[in-house]
Amino acid sequence: MPSREEIFDKVKSALVDALGVDEDDVTPGATMVGDLGAESIDFLDIVFRLEKAFNIKISRGELFPEDVLSSSEFVADGKVTPAGIAALKARMPFADLSKFESNPSVQNFANTLTVEDMVRYVQSKLAA
Repeated sequence: MPSREEIFDKVKSALVDALGVDEDDVTPGATMVGDLGAESIDFLDIVFRLEKAFNIKISRGELFPEDVLSSSEFVADGKVTPAGIAALKARMPFADLSKFESNPSVQNFANTLTVEDMVRYVQSKLAA
């Protein structure tokens, strides 16, 4: 299995290529949307590049569970409910959702996912 540093380098390369950002901007703490400017269409390209770089299969909704954020079962008044937070944590064990939990507005979710979360996701896929 590749080291964390090797995984980070490949994730960084995929993000630079997909988003057209500077390598220096892709830091572990950078958020995918807020800092790197990723839009929903970019995530398809990112998934494709990660699959290719690591020879893994990423199922739709596995890395970005948008179905949770659009479900009336998990969202009320524009905020993700405690049940929704639990569903996100179950689906995204690689992501640090602690900041999002303090203000679980659906529109804040886009600024939750970081480069480090992506690295942890790939590590979990490779370890599986």
